[in-house]
Amino acid sequence: MTAPFPLVIHATHEAGVKVGGIGAVLDGLLGADAYNAAVTRSVLVGPLDGRDGVQMERLNSPRNRLTIRYSSLHGIFDGVEPALAAALQGIEQSYQIALLYGSRRFGGYEHEVVLVDATNPASGPVNEFRFHVWQHYGIDSSRYAYAAEMNLYFSIAQPLFASLKAIGVDVGLSQDERFIVAHEWLGMPVVFAAQMNEPGAWRTIFYAHEMATARLLVESHGGHDTRFYNALFRANDAGQSLDDVFGNHDFFFKHAIIRQAARCDNIFAVGDLVVPELRFLGGEFAHKNIDLVYNGVTVHPVSLSEKLASRRLLQDYCQNLLGYRPDYIFSHVTRMVLSKGMWRDIRVMEHLDRMLREANKTAVLFVLSTSQPAGRRSEWVHAWESQYGWPVGHRSDNGDLIDAEVNFFFNGVDPFNRRARDSRIVLINQFGWDRQSCGQRMPAGMSFMDLRRGSDVEFGQSVYEPFGIAQVEPLNFGAISCVSNVCGCVGFVNRVARTLAAEEGSTFDPNDNPNLVVADYVSLPDSYPVYSPQDALSIDQPTRDWIEGMNSGDTAWRIFRRLPQDEAGMARLMESGEALAKGMSWDVVVRDYFVPGLERARVTQAVSLRTPAAS
Repeated sequence: MTAPFPLVIHATHEAGVKVGGIGAVLDGLLGADAYNAAVTRSVLVGPLDGRDGVQMERLNSPRNRLTIRYSSLHGIFDGVEPALAAALQGIEQSYQIALLYGSRRFGGYEHEVVLVDATNPASGPVNEFRFHVWQHYGIDSSRYAYAAEMNLYFSIAQPLFASLKAIGVDVGLSQDERFIVAHEWLGMPVVFAAQMNEPGAWRTIFYAHEMATARLLVESHGGHDTRFYNALFRANDAGQSLDDVFGNHDFFFKHAIIRQAARCDNIFAVGDLVVPELRFLGGEFAHKNIDLVYNGVTVHPVSLSEKLASRRLLQDYCQNLLGYRPDYIFSHVTRMVLSKGMWRDIRVMEHLDRMLREANKTAVLFVLSTSQPAGRRSEWVHAWESQYGWPVGHRSDNGDLIDAEVNFFFNGVDPFNRRARDSRIVLINQFGWDRQSCGQRMPAGMSFMDLRRGSDVEFGQSVYEPFGIAQVEPLNFGAISCVSNVCGCVGFVNRVARTLAAEEGSTFDPNDNPNLVVADYVSLPDSYPVYSPQDALSIDQPTRDWIEGMNSGDTAWRIFRRLPQDEAGMARLMESGEALAKGMSWDVVVRDYFVPGLERARVTQAVSLRTPAAS
C-alpha cells in the first residue's frame, strides 16, 4: 500500500545535528513506525558551519549516524551519480556556498539530509531573495541587518531549495503530495523560497514549537508567566491583540517572520497554550486553523527490579557525596536557562524538607543542568572533585561554574543546603552521567538511564514551556512529574488520563493524577483582582514571588502525599505511568495529530501572495 504522503521536507536548524528540543522531536517523529508508514520520503534541510569545530565533531561523530554521500567540505563527491555531483557543484558555484548531501538514521529508519554552509555567500542572490520577501511578505531585512541568525537562514534558503530540486524530490508529484514543514521561524525562509520559485506548487506547514514573542515577553519581565498569561487571558476576553496590550513588536525579527506563518496552509502547535499565544498575534491568526500536534514520549518498558537497581545506584552516589542514603530521589534534567524557573524547585524543596523531617524521611535532588552543553574536560572535573568536592562544592573562578550556573548555585542551592536538615540539592553541571564524565564518586556502571529509572520525582516548573518533553519522560518509569501549569505537556497528559479513566469506567480528576503534580503560579487570589490586560501588566516580580510563596507549599504537599511508601507503591506508579506514556507515544502523536494535520493542509487554502501581509 502506498503511503498517503509521498514527500515531506523538514526545514530546521537541527537537520544535521541534534542540539535541543526540536532535535528530540525529530528523533521521535522520524523514528516512529507510524510516521514511516505514512510518509514515503523525508528530507531534512538546514545550516552547517564548517568553521565550528565542535559542530563538525558532533556532525561526524558515529553517534550522529550520518552517512555523507556528497560534501565539498569533506572532499566526498563519489557517493552520488556524476550528474547529481555536477548539479550540486553548480549550485555551490552560483551561490558561493558549500553543500552536504547524505542521510541520517532516526531509530530504525534512514532519512535524507541537505545542509548548506553559507560562510560567505554571493550577495546578489541573497539580496534578490530579501527583496522578494520584502515585496511579498513585508519583511524589511535591512531593518534586521544586525541579526546574524536571520542573515544565515535567509542566505541558505535559496540554495537549499535549489538542492532539493537537484536531487529530484518532487518529480512527478502534485501540490497535494509534497509538503514543506517549517520547524519554527528558522524554517520559514525555505517556505518563502518555495513560494517564490514555484508559487502554489507546495503545501506548507508552520510547526510552532514555541511562540518566540511570547517567550520574549515572559522572560524579559520579572512578572514572568504570572504577568504574561493573565494579560493574554484578559486580552482574549476583551478581543485585544498582542500589539494592543504590549505594543508593536516588529523590532523583533522573529516576530516579523512568525506573523507571516499565517501564509502557510496549516499550523501545528506543540502545546495547548501555544494556540492562544499564536492567536494573540491577531490578523490572520485570529481565525487561522491551528492543529495541536503534541510532542511524544519514547516508551521504555522497565521492571520493578530494574527500577530498584537504578535507585540503589543513585542512593550509593548520594552516600558517596553527602554521607547518607536518601529515602527518595528527586531529579531535574534541563537546560540552564531562565525559562526553566529552576528557583521554583528550591521553593518547593523548602516545604518538602519540613515534611520529610516530620515523617523521618530523607531525600536528595539531583539537578543535571549546565550552561556548557559541550561539557567540561573530564580531567578537570576529576581534579575539582579531589580539590573541593565537586559537585557538592563549586567554584566560579576556574571554569567550573559559568554564566547562569553561578547565580543558581550561590544564591539558591548553597543557601538551601545550609538551611535544610533532611534533604540536599546537588548541581551536576556536566552532562554524561558516568564515572568518566562526572568523577570517581559516581558508581561504576552508572548511566543516564539510571537517573531516569530511579527517580521518584522529576521537576520542571518552567515560566515558559511550550511542551516539556524532559518533564514527562520519567513518567514511563513511575516517577511523579511536577510541572507548572504553563507547560504544554499538561494538556496531553490530561487527555490521555481522561481516556484511560473512561476505559476503566471511573471519573477523571485532573487534580488527582498520581503521576502528575501541576503547580499553579498564574492564578491570582481574590484579593488581587485583575479585570483587564492593563491591570495584569502591573504584576511585577514581588507579586510573582508572593504567588510562588503561597502556592509552592501546596505543590510540595501534593508531591509528598503521592510519594511511594513501599515497593508496592512504586509498582502502582510504574503501572499508571507506563499507561500514560503509551498513550503519549510518538506513534500515537503521528496517528492522532500529525497525520490529520497534514491532511488538513491539503484542503486549506493558503493566503494569497499577491500583496504583502500587514507587518
